[in-house]
Amino acid sequence: MAIMITDDCINCGACDPECPNNAIYEGGVEWAIADGTNVQGTYTLKNGEEVDVDASHSPLSDEFYYIVPDKCTECTGFHDEPQCAAVCPVDCCLPDPDHEESEEVLLDRKNRLHI
Repeated sequence: MAIMITDDCINCGACDPECPNNAIYEGGVEWAIADGTNVQGTYTLKNGEEVDVDASHSPLSDEFYYIVPDKCTECTGFHDEPQCAAVCPVDCCLPDPDHEESEEVLLDRKNRLHI
């Protein structure tokens, strides 16, 4: 499953540089698949929508740091544990029950983001 940042976030930003997929954004900041990845052209999101990798998407939160589920791999293939959770001083990086995924799915996403 993807990781989510709860509203206990203190906006310290410790998690942001730790993400190997650049899936973490500051509240209010737009996101794109291409940010911090090697993807070019188009990319198919989890919902089946095909998007231009450079297209900007609305922030998932305006108040707190947030994680884009379509880019989160829980650090699978990079580290033994999600690095955002490992460095969070208030333990607000938790598994997202709305985005449960197998290790196989997470590894596939990692490979698609870093071709």
